[in-house]
Amino acid sequence: MPSSVSDHDALSVERLCAGIDVPDSVLRFEHVPGGEVVFGPGKLAVVGKKARDLGARRVLLVTDPGLRKAGHESRCIEYLKSEGLEVAIFDEVRENPTTRDVDRCVEAARGHEIDLIVGLGGGSSMDTAKGANFILTNGGRMQDYWGVGKATKAMLPLIVIPTTSGTGSECQSFALIADADTHMKMACGDKKGAAAVAILDPELTLTMPRAVTAHTGIDAIAHALETAVCNQRTDVSLSYSRIAWSLLNAGMESVLELPSDLEARAKMQLGAAFAGTAIENAMLGAAHSCANPLSAHFQVIHGEAVGVMLPHVIRFNSQNSEAAAIYEQLGGTNLADRVTELLELCGMKTNLGSLGVTEDQIPGLSVEAAKQWTAQFNPVMPGAAEMESLFRAAL
Repeated sequence: MPSSVSDHDALSVERLCAGIDVPDSVLRFEHVPGGEVVFGPGKLAVVGKKARDLGARRVLLVTDPGLRKAGHESRCIEYLKSEGLEVAIFDEVRENPTTRDVDRCVEAARGHEIDLIVGLGGGSSMDTAKGANFILTNGGRMQDYWGVGKATKAMLPLIVIPTTSGTGSECQSFALIADADTHMKMACGDKKGAAAVAILDPELTLTMPRAVTAHTGIDAIAHALETAVCNQRTDVSLSYSRIAWSLLNAGMESVLELPSDLEARAKMQLGAAFAGTAIENAMLGAAHSCANPLSAHFQVIHGEAVGVMLPHVIRFNSQNSEAAAIYEQLGGTNLADRVTELLELCGMKTNLGSLGVTEDQIPGLSVEAAKQWTAQFNPVMPGAAEMESLFRAAL
């Protein structure tokens, strides 16, 4: 069944995407793995009704301490309880969740006989909620679900409510969880675990600090530009990549200059969701492969890690004529420079040296990057030697 989008009179999907040449099926999120996408300011208020419509009685709310402090957690609980639902809470989500974080979430749910999960927050909250769903319904440990379609039993219905504009996890069937011992990021995907409902309420993103806005926005931009050229792209995924880049490129500067600009926030949130849908229908590439070792060894925030590598990956990929043609369609001949310009506007680093990376560390990083799962989807296949050239270009 195609997804449906509920629009707000003032800020509709069609209005925000006016002038962007995309098929109507893309505007309606018809290629999202779940059942429904709800968009509009104030739409958090429908979470209780949507949960009730899915047959819920006891809900697990998965969120983080920042959203508890911002008051979004209490509002969500109020809307759930207004429909007569019982609510168990895990609000200790950490950034870049590991297998241990998922285990803690599972323990918080034990004994509550929950029948629906709500993930409220950024990609970390949504990934933690998805990860817990695997174990609560299918048992075992997170490592058992590394890959695609590893769950053999039905999973609980899931509602996701992004409060950042970055990962696009709300429109994907994958949970990205790091192995706590090896630091390897595991992509655990199963259509049964995709969100039944994704609620996109741009008002929730107004409370993001500038740094979070910057890091998540650059991550979303990387998703749009990597999916656009990856070797798994299709006409469908490329349509989502294009609309995502158009919205994100249009909204990024405005949201940095005026954080209260709701229309700019809405463009960023929609752009991130469209980019997430592109990932679901295609894949990522070398910028993400390089970013994971940087985050693991230097504690670089993911958005900054992927951002510092992205311009160099664009130039590297441009040796592929098809990729070069797509890049030119998206941003002319200066797309890599535009990405660097956005990084500078965000106040983010544009070279690895400023992040603490030294030349002698590059060979080890390169070997790790080449082993990352997204590397195989890059339009120009990068082995360790190619990764080393990318890292050196960014040093």
